[in-house]
Amino acid sequence: MFNPISLSGKTVLITGASDGIGKATAILSSQLGANVIMLARSEEKLMSVMDMLEGKGHSWYSYDLKDVEGLESFIKKIVGKHGAFDGLVHSAGISKIKPLKMISQKFLHDIMLINFYSFIELVRCLSKRGSYNEGMSIVAMSSIAGSKGFKGYTAYSSTKAAIDGAIRSMAKELADKNIRINSIIAGMVKTNMYERFKDKTGTDLENPIYSIYSLGLGEAIDIANAIAFLLSDSSRIITGTGLTVDSGATT
Repeated sequence: MFNPISLSGKTVLITGASDGIGKATAILSSQLGANVIMLARSEEKLMSVMDMLEGKGHSWYSYDLKDVEGLESFIKKIVGKHGAFDGLVHSAGISKIKPLKMISQKFLHDIMLINFYSFIELVRCLSKRGSYNEGMSIVAMSSIAGSKGFKGYTAYSSTKAAIDGAIRSMAKELADKNIRINSIIAGMVKTNMYERFKDKTGTDLENPIYSIYSLGLGEAIDIANAIAFLLSDSSRIITGTGLTVDSGATT
């Protein structure tokens, strides 16, 4: 049966693959035929996800994305082992709520390192000759917080707005190499990140704060489905844009 979002034969690197959206994306990508290379900090969690993947030839690496300067040598190592890549999904990220008066330069720098700086470096390294296959697709996790204000989200929102701005310019440069780059502008979904938000704010689904989600909160698989579409050849002329998956929150 024809599958319009088949990832058969594609090698895909997924950051933040040990949990939440990254985990769901890794599992779905394997089900769609991809060779999945997972990246996260926790070896224990990565090994657990590894057991959930379908097919063979998958791998995982423990890496702290705060070490942006070490990414180039790391990418060279995994390209040397696995060959050129067909896809990159940057799902790793920090979502910490902190009011403006408590934001330090170090806090802002740390969140930018993982959410934004590491993404730019990964794209720079993987878009070098020999590191990518023609038609490569890059997908970054963004958020409605990049364009919609929420109390305590100044630092996090800044990183997501930076991603959405950067992909538009990168799309112009990468098109010369037949590489596509897009983002997923996601609303809140039911992941561990959402559970931490509930605990910190003392809210539940009955709270008016969630009323903007017309179809209710989504699951990690809902975002993974959208990512798979952007990784697939079915989206071959989509680049430089943010695909909004937010249950109507920004309508």
